[in-house]
Amino acid sequence: MTKNEIADVLTEIGTLLELKGENPFKVRAYQTGARALEAIEEVELGRLIAEEKLGTIKGFGEALVQKITELHTTGRLEFFEKLKATVEPGLVELLQIPGLGPKKIRALHDKLGVADIAALTAACNDGRVAALDGFGEKTQEKLLAGIKNREAYGRRHLWWDAAEIAEPIVTGLRALKQVRRAESAGSLRRGMETVGDLDFLVSASEVAPVVEWFVAMPGVKEVTAQGETKASVRFESGLQADLRIVPDEQFVFALHHFTGSKDHNVQMRQRALARGLSLSEWGLVPAEGEGTAKEKAEARGQTTDVRSEKDLFKALGLHFIPPELREGLGEIEAAERGELPRLVEVGDLRGAFHNHTTASDGRNTLVEMTAAADALGWEYLGIADHSKASYQANGLSEERLLKQIEEIHALNDSKRFKTHVFTGTECDILADGRLDFDGALLSQLDYTVVSVHNAFAQDEATMTARIIRAIEHPCTTMLGHATGRLLLRREGYRVDLAQVIDAAIAHGVIIELNASPWRLDLDWRLWRKAADRGLLCAINPDAHDTDGLRHMRAGVNAARKGGLRREQILTTWPLAQVRDWLRAQAKRRGAKK
Repeated sequence: MTKNEIADVLTEIGTLLELKGENPFKVRAYQTGARALEAIEEVELGRLIAEEKLGTIKGFGEALVQKITELHTTGRLEFFEKLKATVEPGLVELLQIPGLGPKKIRALHDKLGVADIAALTAACNDGRVAALDGFGEKTQEKLLAGIKNREAYGRRHLWWDAAEIAEPIVTGLRALKQVRRAESAGSLRRGMETVGDLDFLVSASEVAPVVEWFVAMPGVKEVTAQGETKASVRFESGLQADLRIVPDEQFVFALHHFTGSKDHNVQMRQRALARGLSLSEWGLVPAEGEGTAKEKAEARGQTTDVRSEKDLFKALGLHFIPPELREGLGEIEAAERGELPRLVEVGDLRGAFHNHTTASDGRNTLVEMTAAADALGWEYLGIADHSKASYQANGLSEERLLKQIEEIHALNDSKRFKTHVFTGTECDILADGRLDFDGALLSQLDYTVVSVHNAFAQDEATMTARIIRAIEHPCTTMLGHATGRLLLRREGYRVDLAQVIDAAIAHGVIIELNASPWRLDLDWRLWRKAADRGLLCAINPDAHDTDGLRHMRAGVNAARKGGLRREQILTTWPLAQVRDWLRAQAKRRGAKK
Protein backbone atom coordinates (compact mmCIF):
# COMPACT_ATOMS: atom_id res chain seq x y z
CA MET A 1 0.00 0.00 0.00
CA THR A 2 1.08 3.58 -0.63
CA LYS A 3 1.36 6.02 2.25
CA ASN A 4 -1.89 7.80 1.31
CA GLU A 5 -3.78 4.50 1.10
CA ILE A 6 -2.45 3.60 4.54
CA ALA A 7 -3.44 7.05 5.82
CA ASP A 8 -6.96 6.45 4.49
CA VAL A 9 -7.17 3.25 6.52
CA LEU A 10 -5.92 4.99 9.68
CA THR A 11 -8.46 7.79 9.19
CA GLU A 12 -11.28 5.28 8.70
CA ILE A 13 -10.20 3.38 11.82
CA GLY A 14 -10.42 6.63 13.78
CA THR A 15 -13.89 7.30 12.37
CA LEU A 16 -15.13 3.79 13.17
CA LEU A 17 -13.74 3.99 16.70
CA GLU A 18 -15.47 7.34 17.20
CA LEU A 19 -18.75 5.85 15.95
CA LYS A 20 -18.33 3.12 18.55
CA GLY A 21 -17.74 5.68 21.30
CA GLU A 22 -14.13 4.69 21.96
CA ASN A 23 -11.70 6.75 24.04
CA PRO A 24 -11.14 10.14 22.31
CA PHE A 25 -7.37 9.87 22.85
CA LYS A 26 -7.32 6.57 20.99
CA VAL A 27 -9.36 8.11 18.14
CA ARG A 28 -7.05 11.11 17.98
CA ALA A 29 -3.98 8.85 17.82
CA TYR A 30 -5.16 7.37 14.52
CA GLN A 31 -6.13 10.77 13.11
CA THR A 32 -2.76 12.24 14.11
CA GLY A 33 -0.97 9.20 12.76
CA ALA A 34 -2.69 9.57 9.39
CA ARG A 35 -1.68 13.22 9.19
CA ALA A 36 1.91 12.51 10.22
CA LEU A 37 2.13 9.72 7.66
CA GLU A 38 1.08 12.05 4.83
CA ALA A 39 3.94 14.41 5.72
CA ILE A 40 6.53 11.66 5.10
CA GLU A 41 7.77 11.17 1.56
CA GLU A 42 6.94 7.79 0.03
CA VAL A 43 10.56 6.69 -0.38
CA GLU A 44 11.38 7.77 3.16
CA LEU A 45 8.49 5.72 4.57
CA GLY A 46 9.82 2.58 2.87
CA ARG A 47 13.28 3.19 4.31
CA LEU A 48 11.96 3.84 7.83
CA ILE A 49 9.94 0.63 7.77
CA ALA A 50 12.80 -1.41 6.34
CA GLU A 51 15.20 -0.10 9.00
CA GLU A 52 12.54 -0.41 11.75
CA LYS A 53 12.90 3.28 12.57
CA LEU A 54 9.32 4.43 12.03
CA GLY A 55 8.81 4.58 15.80
CA THR A 56 11.40 7.35 16.05
CA ILE A 57 9.04 9.73 14.24
CA LYS A 58 6.74 11.83 16.42
CA GLY A 59 3.15 10.61 16.33
CA PHE A 60 3.90 6.92 15.80
CA GLY A 61 3.53 4.73 18.85
CA GLU A 62 4.22 1.01 18.93
CA ALA A 63 0.65 0.02 17.94
CA LEU A 64 0.58 2.41 14.97
CA VAL A 65 4.01 1.30 13.78
CA GLN A 66 2.83 -2.32 13.79
CA LYS A 67 -0.34 -1.52 11.85
CA ILE A 68 1.39 0.73 9.31
CA THR A 69 4.08 -1.89 8.73
CA GLU A 70 1.46 -4.62 8.22
CA LEU A 71 -0.46 -2.50 5.74
CA HIS A 72 2.67 -1.44 3.88
CA THR A 73 3.99 -4.98 3.52
CA THR A 74 0.78 -7.04 3.09
CA GLY A 75 -1.82 -4.56 1.83
CA ARG A 76 -4.33 -5.58 4.52
CA LEU A 77 -4.91 -5.23 8.27
CA GLU A 78 -6.79 -7.86 10.25
CA PHE A 79 -7.61 -5.37 13.02
CA PHE A 80 -9.29 -3.05 10.51
CA GLU A 81 -11.34 -5.84 8.92
CA LYS A 82 -12.61 -7.01 12.30
CA LEU A 83 -13.41 -3.44 13.38
CA LYS A 84 -15.52 -2.81 10.25
CA ALA A 85 -17.55 -5.91 11.00
CA THR A 86 -18.52 -4.53 14.44
CA VAL A 87 -20.00 -1.24 13.16
CA GLU A 88 -23.50 -1.16 11.70
CA PRO A 89 -23.26 -0.26 7.96
CA GLY A 90 -26.09 2.25 8.32
CA LEU A 91 -24.02 4.35 10.74
CA VAL A 92 -21.23 4.67 8.20
CA GLU A 93 -23.79 5.58 5.53
CA LEU A 94 -24.99 8.46 7.73
CA LEU A 95 -21.60 10.10 7.23
CA GLN A 96 -22.75 10.90 3.68
CA ILE A 97 -25.27 13.42 5.05
CA PRO A 98 -23.74 16.94 5.21
CA GLY A 99 -23.46 18.20 8.76
CA LEU A 100 -23.18 14.77 10.35
CA GLY A 101 -19.87 13.70 11.85
CA PRO A 102 -19.09 10.68 14.04
CA LYS A 103 -19.94 12.49 17.30
CA LYS A 104 -23.40 13.57 16.17
CA ILE A 105 -24.11 10.18 14.65
CA ARG A 106 -23.16 8.55 17.94
CA ALA A 107 -25.50 10.89 19.82
CA LEU A 108 -28.37 10.11 17.43
CA HIS A 109 -27.74 6.40 17.80
CA ASP A 110 -27.44 6.40 21.60
CA LYS A 111 -30.36 8.72 22.35
CA LEU A 112 -32.80 8.05 19.50
CA GLY A 113 -31.76 4.64 18.22
CA VAL A 114 -30.97 6.06 14.77
CA ALA A 115 -28.97 3.45 12.86
CA ASP A 116 -29.54 4.40 9.22
CA ILE A 117 -30.81 7.18 6.92
CA ALA A 118 -34.40 5.96 7.01
CA ALA A 119 -34.43 6.15 10.81
CA LEU A 120 -32.85 9.60 10.72
CA THR A 121 -35.52 10.81 8.28
CA ALA A 122 -38.27 9.58 10.59
CA ALA A 123 -36.63 11.18 13.64
CA CYS A 124 -36.34 14.53 11.82
CA ASN A 125 -39.91 14.43 10.51
CA ASP A 126 -41.42 13.94 13.96
CA GLY A 127 -39.16 16.58 15.58
CA ARG A 128 -37.12 14.29 17.82
CA VAL A 129 -33.80 15.48 16.38
CA ALA A 130 -34.60 19.14 17.06
CA ALA A 131 -35.30 18.29 20.68
CA LEU A 132 -31.83 16.82 21.25
CA ASP A 133 -29.16 18.89 23.01
CA GLY A 134 -26.65 20.20 20.47
CA PHE A 135 -29.01 19.88 17.49
CA GLY A 136 -32.06 22.19 17.34
CA GLU A 137 -34.47 23.21 14.60
CA LYS A 138 -31.87 24.59 12.19
CA THR A 139 -29.75 21.46 12.34
CA GLN A 140 -32.83 19.32 11.82
CA GLU A 141 -33.79 21.38 8.75
CA LYS A 142 -30.27 21.05 7.33
CA LEU A 143 -30.28 17.30 7.86
CA LEU A 144 -33.62 16.93 6.08
CA ALA A 145 -32.31 19.05 3.21
CA GLY A 146 -29.19 16.89 3.03
CA ILE A 147 -31.27 13.72 2.92
CA LYS A 148 -33.52 15.19 0.22
CA ASN A 149 -30.52 16.21 -1.88
CA ARG A 150 -28.99 12.77 -1.49
CA GLU A 151 -32.18 11.17 -2.78
CA ALA A 152 -32.42 13.61 -5.70
CA TYR A 153 -28.79 13.15 -6.62
CA GLY A 154 -28.76 9.40 -5.99
CA ARG A 155 -29.67 8.58 -9.57
CA ARG A 156 -26.71 10.48 -10.99
CA HIS A 157 -22.96 10.00 -10.83
CA LEU A 158 -19.94 12.24 -11.32
CA TRP A 159 -18.57 12.25 -14.87
CA TRP A 160 -15.16 11.24 -13.52
CA ASP A 161 -16.51 8.18 -11.70
CA ALA A 162 -18.57 7.14 -14.71
CA ALA A 163 -15.60 7.56 -17.06
CA GLU A 164 -13.39 5.44 -14.79
CA ILE A 165 -15.89 2.60 -15.20
CA ALA A 166 -16.68 3.19 -18.87
CA GLU A 167 -13.20 3.40 -20.35
CA PRO A 168 -12.07 -0.17 -19.54
CA ILE A 169 -15.44 -1.44 -20.78
CA VAL A 170 -14.93 0.23 -24.17
CA THR A 171 -11.40 -1.16 -24.29
CA GLY A 172 -12.69 -4.62 -23.45
CA LEU A 173 -15.43 -4.46 -26.08
CA ARG A 174 -12.98 -3.38 -28.76
CA ALA A 175 -10.71 -6.30 -27.87
CA LEU A 176 -13.43 -8.86 -28.66
CA LYS A 177 -12.80 -10.50 -32.03
CA GLN A 178 -16.49 -10.19 -32.96
CA VAL A 179 -16.53 -6.40 -32.46
CA ARG A 180 -15.87 -4.03 -35.34
CA ARG A 181 -16.53 -0.73 -33.58
CA ALA A 182 -17.39 0.24 -30.02
CA GLU A 183 -17.99 3.60 -28.34
CA SER A 184 -19.57 5.04 -25.23
CA ALA A 185 -22.44 7.43 -25.91
CA GLY A 186 -24.95 9.53 -23.98
CA SER A 187 -24.12 12.24 -21.47
CA LEU A 188 -20.76 10.65 -20.73
CA ARG A 189 -19.59 11.17 -24.31
CA ARG A 190 -20.97 14.72 -24.29
CA GLY A 191 -18.94 15.42 -21.17
CA MET A 192 -21.80 16.39 -18.88
CA GLU A 193 -20.64 17.02 -15.33
CA THR A 194 -22.92 14.25 -14.03
CA VAL A 195 -24.15 11.08 -15.71
CA GLY A 196 -27.37 9.16 -15.19
CA ASP A 197 -26.26 5.89 -16.74
CA LEU A 198 -23.76 4.53 -19.25
CA ASP A 199 -24.58 3.80 -22.89
CA PHE A 200 -22.38 1.56 -25.03
CA LEU A 201 -22.82 1.09 -28.75
CA VAL A 202 -21.24 -1.77 -30.67
CA SER A 203 -21.23 -3.07 -34.21
CA ALA A 204 -20.35 -6.74 -34.35
CA SER A 205 -20.22 -9.68 -36.73
CA GLU A 206 -21.66 -11.96 -34.04
CA VAL A 207 -23.73 -10.61 -31.16
CA ALA A 208 -24.16 -13.43 -28.62
CA PRO A 209 -20.52 -13.51 -27.39
CA VAL A 210 -20.56 -9.73 -26.98
CA VAL A 211 -23.70 -9.80 -24.82
CA GLU A 212 -22.30 -12.68 -22.78
CA TRP A 213 -19.06 -10.79 -22.14
CA PHE A 214 -20.95 -7.64 -21.15
CA VAL A 215 -23.20 -9.25 -18.54
CA ALA A 216 -20.28 -11.19 -17.04
CA MET A 217 -18.03 -8.15 -16.51
CA PRO A 218 -16.25 -7.83 -13.14
CA GLY A 219 -18.13 -5.53 -10.77
CA VAL A 220 -21.58 -6.29 -12.14
CA LYS A 221 -23.98 -6.62 -9.24
CA GLU A 222 -27.16 -7.29 -11.21
CA VAL A 223 -28.16 -8.10 -14.78
CA THR A 224 -31.37 -6.11 -15.24
CA ALA A 225 -32.03 -7.08 -18.89
CA GLN A 226 -30.53 -9.43 -21.44
CA GLY A 227 -31.69 -9.90 -25.03
CA GLU A 228 -30.27 -10.76 -28.42
CA THR A 229 -28.87 -7.30 -29.20
CA LYS A 230 -29.38 -5.43 -25.91
CA ALA A 231 -28.35 -5.85 -22.30
CA SER A 232 -28.41 -3.79 -19.10
CA VAL A 233 -26.40 -4.27 -15.92
CA ARG A 234 -26.01 -2.46 -12.62
CA PHE A 235 -22.74 -2.00 -10.75
CA GLU A 236 -22.14 -1.89 -6.99
CA SER A 237 -22.19 1.94 -7.12
CA GLY A 238 -25.74 1.85 -8.49
CA LEU A 239 -24.60 3.02 -11.92
CA GLN A 240 -26.48 1.29 -14.74
CA ALA A 241 -24.88 0.42 -18.08
CA ASP A 242 -26.80 -0.32 -21.28
CA LEU A 243 -25.41 -2.13 -24.32
CA ARG A 244 -26.81 -1.90 -27.85
CA ILE A 245 -25.48 -3.89 -30.80
CA VAL A 246 -26.27 -2.69 -34.33
CA PRO A 247 -25.22 -3.60 -37.88
CA ASP A 248 -22.05 -1.81 -38.88
CA GLU A 249 -23.82 0.25 -41.57
CA GLN A 250 -26.06 1.73 -38.86
CA PHE A 251 -23.31 2.36 -36.32
CA VAL A 252 -22.61 6.03 -37.14
CA PHE A 253 -26.29 7.00 -37.12
CA ALA A 254 -26.93 5.15 -33.86
CA LEU A 255 -23.83 6.69 -32.27
CA HIS A 256 -24.96 10.19 -33.18
CA HIS A 257 -28.50 9.50 -31.98
CA PHE A 258 -27.58 7.95 -28.64
CA THR A 259 -24.92 10.55 -27.94
CA GLY A 260 -27.61 13.26 -28.05
CA SER A 261 -28.50 15.65 -26.66
CA LYS A 262 -32.25 15.60 -27.25
CA ASP A 263 -32.27 19.25 -28.37
CA HIS A 264 -29.34 18.72 -30.72
CA ASN A 265 -30.98 15.66 -32.27
CA VAL A 266 -34.27 17.50 -32.83
CA GLN A 267 -32.46 20.33 -34.61
CA MET A 268 -30.46 17.88 -36.73
CA ARG A 269 -33.63 16.03 -37.77
CA GLN A 270 -35.25 19.34 -38.72
CA ARG A 271 -32.22 20.21 -40.81
CA ALA A 272 -32.39 16.85 -42.58
CA LEU A 273 -36.12 17.30 -43.31
CA ALA A 274 -35.43 20.71 -44.85
CA ARG A 275 -33.20 18.84 -47.30
CA GLY A 276 -35.77 16.18 -48.12
CA LEU A 277 -34.12 13.62 -45.84
CA SER A 278 -35.07 11.79 -42.68
CA LEU A 279 -32.39 11.32 -40.01
CA SER A 280 -32.78 8.68 -37.30
CA GLU A 281 -30.76 6.14 -35.37
CA TRP A 282 -31.18 3.78 -38.35
CA GLY A 283 -29.86 6.00 -41.10
CA LEU A 284 -30.34 8.97 -43.43
CA VAL A 285 -33.08 8.19 -45.96
CA PRO A 286 -35.53 10.03 -48.27
CA ALA A 287 -38.22 11.75 -46.25
CA GLU A 288 -40.90 11.12 -48.88
CA GLY A 289 -41.36 10.44 -52.58
CA GLU A 290 -39.18 8.41 -54.89
CA GLY A 291 -35.45 8.26 -55.16
CA THR A 292 -32.75 7.08 -52.82
CA ALA A 293 -31.13 9.27 -50.18
CA LYS A 294 -27.93 9.19 -52.21
CA GLU A 295 -29.69 10.41 -55.38
CA LYS A 296 -31.38 13.25 -53.52
CA ALA A 297 -28.19 14.22 -51.76
CA GLU A 298 -26.15 14.17 -54.95
CA ALA A 299 -28.72 16.44 -56.57
CA ARG A 300 -27.98 18.92 -53.77
CA GLY A 301 -24.20 18.49 -54.03
CA GLN A 302 -24.07 16.34 -50.89
CA THR A 303 -23.04 12.77 -50.18
CA THR A 304 -24.54 10.03 -48.05
CA ASP A 305 -21.50 7.77 -48.11
CA VAL A 306 -21.45 7.86 -44.33
CA ARG A 307 -18.72 5.91 -42.56
CA SER A 308 -18.06 8.37 -39.75
CA GLU A 309 -19.80 11.15 -37.87
CA LYS A 310 -17.74 13.61 -39.89
CA ASP A 311 -19.38 12.18 -43.01
CA LEU A 312 -22.81 12.47 -41.40
CA PHE A 313 -22.39 16.17 -40.60
CA LYS A 314 -20.94 16.78 -44.05
CA ALA A 315 -23.99 15.15 -45.64
CA LEU A 316 -26.07 17.86 -43.97
CA GLY A 317 -23.78 20.69 -44.97
CA LEU A 318 -22.02 21.02 -41.61
CA HIS A 319 -18.52 20.93 -40.22
CA PHE A 320 -17.96 18.21 -37.62
CA ILE A 321 -19.46 19.11 -34.24
CA PRO A 322 -17.53 17.67 -31.26
CA PRO A 323 -19.78 15.66 -28.91
CA GLU A 324 -19.18 18.11 -26.05
CA LEU A 325 -20.91 20.89 -27.99
CA ARG A 326 -24.05 18.95 -28.96
CA GLU A 327 -26.50 20.65 -26.61
CA GLY A 328 -28.71 22.54 -29.09
CA LEU A 329 -27.14 25.84 -28.07
CA GLY A 330 -26.23 27.26 -31.47
CA GLU A 331 -23.60 24.69 -32.40
CA ILE A 332 -25.40 23.71 -35.63
CA GLU A 333 -25.53 27.29 -36.88
CA ALA A 334 -21.85 27.76 -35.98
CA ALA A 335 -20.97 24.52 -37.79
CA GLU A 336 -22.80 25.75 -40.88
CA ARG A 337 -20.80 28.99 -40.83
CA GLY A 338 -17.53 27.18 -40.13
CA GLU A 339 -17.16 29.09 -36.85
CA LEU A 340 -16.81 26.28 -34.32
CA PRO A 341 -13.83 26.85 -32.00
CA ARG A 342 -10.75 24.65 -32.04
CA LEU A 343 -11.33 23.18 -28.58
CA VAL A 344 -8.61 22.80 -25.99
CA GLU A 345 -7.13 19.32 -25.54
CA VAL A 346 -5.42 17.57 -22.63
CA GLY A 347 -2.14 17.70 -24.53
CA ASP A 348 -2.30 21.51 -24.52
CA LEU A 349 -1.83 21.73 -20.75
CA ARG A 350 1.48 23.06 -19.41
CA GLY A 351 0.77 23.33 -15.68
CA ALA A 352 -1.67 24.40 -12.94
CA PHE A 353 -1.84 26.84 -10.03
CA HIS A 354 -4.37 25.68 -7.44
CA ASN A 355 -2.66 22.81 -5.60
CA HIS A 356 -2.12 21.91 -1.96
CA THR A 357 0.60 20.21 0.05
CA THR A 358 0.93 18.75 3.53
CA ALA A 359 1.64 22.28 4.73
CA SER A 360 -2.16 22.73 4.83
CA ASP A 361 -4.65 19.96 4.07
CA GLY A 362 -2.81 18.25 1.23
CA ARG A 363 -1.61 14.67 1.45
CA ASN A 364 1.71 14.90 -0.34
CA THR A 365 4.77 17.03 0.33
CA LEU A 366 6.03 19.91 -1.79
CA VAL A 367 8.71 17.64 -3.25
CA GLU A 368 6.23 14.84 -4.03
CA MET A 369 3.78 17.21 -5.72
CA THR A 370 6.59 18.69 -7.80
CA ALA A 371 7.91 15.26 -8.74
CA ALA A 372 4.41 14.23 -9.87
CA ALA A 373 4.05 17.38 -12.00
CA ASP A 374 7.50 16.75 -13.44
CA ALA A 375 6.49 13.18 -14.33
CA LEU A 376 3.49 14.59 -16.19
CA GLY A 377 5.80 16.79 -18.22
CA TRP A 378 4.42 20.01 -16.77
CA GLU A 379 6.51 23.13 -17.21
CA TYR A 380 5.24 24.68 -13.99
CA LEU A 381 3.31 23.95 -10.81
CA GLY A 382 1.71 26.48 -8.50
CA ILE A 383 1.42 25.80 -4.77
CA ALA A 384 -1.62 27.46 -3.17
CA ASP A 385 -2.03 26.15 0.36
CA HIS A 386 -4.83 27.52 2.50
CA SER A 387 -4.54 30.74 4.50
CA LYS A 388 -4.89 30.96 8.27
CA ALA A 389 -8.67 31.59 8.37
CA SER A 390 -9.19 28.05 7.01
CA TYR A 391 -8.22 26.58 10.36
CA GLN A 392 -10.13 23.39 9.54
CA ALA A 393 -7.70 22.91 6.64
CA ASN A 394 -4.58 23.67 8.71
CA GLY A 395 -4.24 27.04 6.98
CA LEU A 396 -0.83 28.67 6.99
CA SER A 397 0.06 31.60 9.22
CA GLU A 398 2.13 34.47 7.83
CA GLU A 399 5.28 32.92 9.28
CA ARG A 400 4.58 29.49 7.79
CA LEU A 401 3.83 30.99 4.38
CA LEU A 402 7.11 32.94 4.40
CA LYS A 403 8.92 29.70 5.26
CA GLN A 404 7.18 27.92 2.38
CA ILE A 405 8.23 30.66 -0.02
CA GLU A 406 11.85 30.04 1.00
CA GLU A 407 11.42 26.28 0.54
CA ILE A 408 10.01 26.75 -2.96
CA HIS A 409 12.82 29.11 -3.96
CA ALA A 410 15.37 26.62 -2.65
CA LEU A 411 13.72 23.78 -4.57
CA ASN A 412 13.77 25.80 -7.79
CA ASP A 413 17.41 26.76 -7.22
CA SER A 414 18.36 23.12 -6.69
CA LYS A 415 17.36 22.29 -10.32
CA ARG A 416 16.16 18.94 -8.99
CA PHE A 417 13.14 19.03 -11.28
CA LYS A 418 12.49 20.49 -14.71
CA THR A 419 9.14 21.77 -13.44
CA HIS A 420 9.29 25.32 -12.12
CA VAL A 421 7.32 25.92 -8.91
CA PHE A 422 5.41 29.19 -8.47
CA THR A 423 4.75 30.56 -4.99
CA GLY A 424 1.11 31.20 -4.22
CA THR A 425 -1.69 30.91 -1.71
CA GLU A 426 -5.38 30.12 -1.66
CA CYS A 427 -6.30 33.14 0.39
CA ASP A 428 -9.65 33.16 2.15
CA ILE A 429 -12.13 35.86 1.20
CA LEU A 430 -13.36 36.93 4.64
CA ALA A 431 -17.05 37.58 5.28
CA ASP A 432 -16.74 41.29 4.47
CA GLY A 433 -14.62 40.79 1.34
CA ARG A 434 -11.24 41.51 2.91
CA LEU A 435 -8.43 39.04 2.22
CA ASP A 436 -6.96 36.85 4.94
CA PHE A 437 -3.39 38.11 4.29
CA ASP A 438 -2.31 41.72 3.84
CA GLY A 439 -0.92 43.11 0.60
CA ALA A 440 2.64 43.31 1.94
CA LEU A 441 2.76 39.52 2.27
CA LEU A 442 0.74 38.73 -0.86
CA SER A 443 3.04 40.93 -2.96
CA GLN A 444 5.90 38.53 -2.16
CA LEU A 445 4.07 35.71 -3.94
CA ASP A 446 3.99 34.96 -7.65
CA TYR A 447 0.17 34.82 -7.57
CA THR A 448 -2.86 34.73 -5.27
CA VAL A 449 -5.99 32.60 -5.60
CA VAL A 450 -8.89 34.06 -3.59
CA SER A 451 -11.74 31.78 -2.49
CA VAL A 452 -14.81 31.68 -0.26
CA HIS A 453 -14.70 28.96 2.38
CA ASN A 454 -17.24 30.12 4.98
CA ALA A 455 -20.40 32.17 5.56
CA PHE A 456 -22.10 30.43 2.63
CA ALA A 457 -25.55 31.53 3.85
CA GLN A 458 -25.04 35.20 3.00
CA ASP A 459 -27.71 36.66 0.73
CA GLU A 460 -26.93 37.15 -2.96
CA ALA A 461 -26.20 40.86 -2.78
CA THR A 462 -23.85 40.47 0.20
CA MET A 463 -22.00 37.51 -1.31
CA THR A 464 -21.66 39.26 -4.67
CA ALA A 465 -20.26 42.43 -3.08
CA ARG A 466 -17.93 40.30 -0.94
CA ILE A 467 -16.41 38.49 -3.92
CA ILE A 468 -16.16 41.64 -6.05
CA ARG A 469 -14.28 43.42 -3.25
CA ALA A 470 -11.77 40.56 -3.23
CA ILE A 471 -11.44 40.70 -7.03
CA GLU A 472 -10.66 44.41 -6.78
CA HIS A 473 -7.71 43.79 -4.43
CA PRO A 474 -4.47 44.65 -6.26
CA CYS A 475 -2.83 41.34 -5.31
CA THR A 476 -5.65 39.08 -6.53
CA THR A 477 -4.65 36.95 -9.52
CA MET A 478 -7.55 34.53 -9.81
CA LEU A 479 -10.86 33.59 -8.22
CA GLY A 480 -11.13 29.99 -7.01
CA HIS A 481 -14.28 27.77 -7.29
CA ALA A 482 -16.57 30.72 -7.95
CA THR A 483 -19.82 29.27 -6.55
CA GLY A 484 -18.55 26.82 -3.93
CA ARG A 485 -20.76 24.05 -5.29
CA LEU A 486 -20.10 20.36 -4.67
CA LEU A 487 -21.75 18.33 -7.40
CA LEU A 488 -24.39 15.83 -6.22
CA ARG A 489 -23.90 17.07 -2.69
CA ARG A 490 -24.18 20.82 -2.20
CA GLU A 491 -25.62 23.66 -4.25
CA GLY A 492 -23.46 26.72 -4.68
CA TYR A 493 -23.98 29.81 -2.56
CA ARG A 494 -26.19 32.58 -3.94
CA VAL A 495 -24.13 34.97 -6.06
CA ASP A 496 -24.71 37.14 -9.14
CA LEU A 497 -22.16 35.57 -11.46
CA ALA A 498 -22.81 38.11 -14.21
CA GLN A 499 -21.54 40.88 -11.92
CA VAL A 500 -18.62 38.74 -10.75
CA ILE A 501 -17.58 38.00 -14.34
CA ASP A 502 -17.88 41.69 -15.25
CA ALA A 503 -15.63 42.61 -12.32
CA ALA A 504 -13.06 39.95 -13.19
CA ILE A 505 -12.84 41.17 -16.79
CA ALA A 506 -12.61 44.81 -15.69
CA HIS A 507 -9.77 44.10 -13.24
CA GLY A 508 -7.85 41.53 -15.31
CA VAL A 509 -8.54 38.74 -12.81
CA ILE A 510 -8.72 35.11 -13.92
CA ILE A 511 -11.65 32.93 -12.91
CA GLU A 512 -10.51 29.35 -12.55
CA LEU A 513 -12.24 26.32 -13.94
CA ASN A 514 -11.78 24.12 -10.90
CA ALA A 515 -11.10 20.68 -12.36
CA SER A 516 -12.01 18.74 -9.24
CA PRO A 517 -14.70 16.30 -10.45
CA TRP A 518 -16.80 17.38 -7.46
CA ARG A 519 -16.70 21.06 -8.47
CA LEU A 520 -16.12 21.84 -12.20
CA ASP A 521 -16.70 25.42 -11.17
CA LEU A 522 -17.12 27.89 -13.00
CA ASP A 523 -19.89 26.00 -14.80
CA TRP A 524 -19.33 25.23 -18.50
CA ARG A 525 -22.55 27.01 -19.50
CA LEU A 526 -21.01 30.38 -18.65
CA TRP A 527 -17.62 30.11 -20.30
CA ARG A 528 -18.15 30.68 -24.02
CA LYS A 529 -19.64 34.17 -23.81
CA ALA A 530 -17.41 35.21 -20.90
CA ALA A 531 -14.20 34.08 -22.62
CA ASP A 532 -15.20 35.78 -25.87
CA ARG A 533 -15.54 38.99 -23.85
CA GLY A 534 -11.99 38.63 -22.57
CA LEU A 535 -12.28 36.58 -19.36
CA LEU A 536 -9.14 34.47 -18.97
CA CYS A 537 -9.51 30.93 -17.64
CA ALA A 538 -7.09 28.81 -15.64
CA ILE A 539 -7.84 25.10 -15.41
CA ASN A 540 -6.76 24.06 -11.91
CA PRO A 541 -7.15 20.63 -10.30
CA ASP A 542 -7.43 21.87 -6.68
CA ALA A 543 -5.22 18.84 -6.09
CA HIS A 544 -4.76 17.69 -2.53
CA ASP A 545 -2.49 14.81 -3.48
CA THR A 546 -0.41 13.70 -6.44
CA ASP A 547 -3.27 11.64 -7.86
CA GLY A 548 -5.43 14.77 -7.87
CA LEU A 549 -3.29 16.26 -10.62
CA ARG A 550 -4.98 13.77 -12.98
CA HIS A 551 -8.23 15.67 -12.49
CA MET A 552 -6.99 18.23 -15.00
CA ARG A 553 -8.56 15.94 -17.58
CA ALA A 554 -11.99 16.60 -16.07
CA GLY A 555 -11.28 20.31 -16.28
CA VAL A 556 -10.33 20.07 -19.94
CA ASN A 557 -13.53 18.11 -20.53
CA ALA A 558 -15.58 20.93 -18.97
CA ALA A 559 -13.59 23.56 -20.84
CA ARG A 560 -14.32 21.83 -24.16
CA LYS A 561 -17.98 21.74 -23.22
CA GLY A 562 -17.76 25.47 -22.57
CA GLY A 563 -16.29 26.01 -26.04
CA LEU A 564 -12.89 27.20 -24.76
CA ARG A 565 -9.87 27.47 -27.02
CA ARG A 566 -6.28 26.88 -25.92
CA GLU A 567 -5.31 30.55 -26.06
CA GLN A 568 -8.14 31.47 -23.65
CA ILE A 569 -6.63 29.30 -20.89
CA LEU A 570 -3.57 30.46 -18.95
CA THR A 571 -2.58 26.93 -17.97
CA THR A 572 -1.93 26.02 -21.62
CA TRP A 573 0.62 28.81 -22.03
CA PRO A 574 4.36 28.05 -21.93
CA LEU A 575 6.35 28.96 -18.83
CA ALA A 576 7.99 32.07 -20.26
CA GLN A 577 4.63 33.50 -21.35
CA VAL A 578 3.06 32.77 -17.96
CA ARG A 579 5.93 34.47 -16.15
CA ASP A 580 5.62 37.55 -18.35
CA TRP A 581 1.86 37.66 -17.81
CA LEU A 582 2.12 37.37 -14.02
CA ARG A 583 4.75 40.12 -13.88
CA ALA A 584 2.72 42.38 -16.16
CA GLN A 585 -0.41 41.87 -14.07
CA ALA A 586 1.43 42.62 -10.84
CA LYS A 587 2.95 45.76 -12.33
CA ARG A 588 -0.33 46.95 -13.83
CA ARG A 589 -2.18 46.57 -10.57
CA GLY A 590 0.59 47.99 -8.40
CA ALA A 591 1.36 44.69 -6.67
CA LYS A 592 5.01 44.45 -7.70
CA LYS A 593 6.89 41.24 -7.01
